[in-house]
Amino acid sequence: MQLIEQTKHLIEECDASISRFYRQRELDATPHFFDEVKPHADYIQSLLIEWQQNALSWIQQNRPKYMHEIQINNAVDAMNQFVVQSFYKETSKKRFIQSVQSVHYTLSTFLRYLEESDYGV
Repeated sequence: MQLIEQTKHLIEECDASISRFYRQRELDATPHFFDEVKPHADYIQSLLIEWQQNALSWIQQNRPKYMHEIQINNAVDAMNQFVVQSFYKETSKKRFIQSVQSVHYTLSTFLRYLEESDYGV
């Protein structure tokens, strides 16, 4: 999977996490951890690990002016957390939304750099 496609997929997961968060609140449901939460979180984590390696490599090679390795690492950490939190209605709404928006912004900025450079590995 190319880096551009991986980044777009992660942006879609940000949107899906927000939708899931609101749906869980509407349904007033508690998910089964091993049947719902863990499989999805493991899948996203494997995508994030591969994306992180590719993104860090791309940053080292291309040196974009306003994108740094720490932003990639922080986005991965935050996304690992909010994907799991999106399943639980008890999650703090304000903090959750801010976390998702922050990662969404980082991913969108990174995607813009990739598309402008045409080096979407």
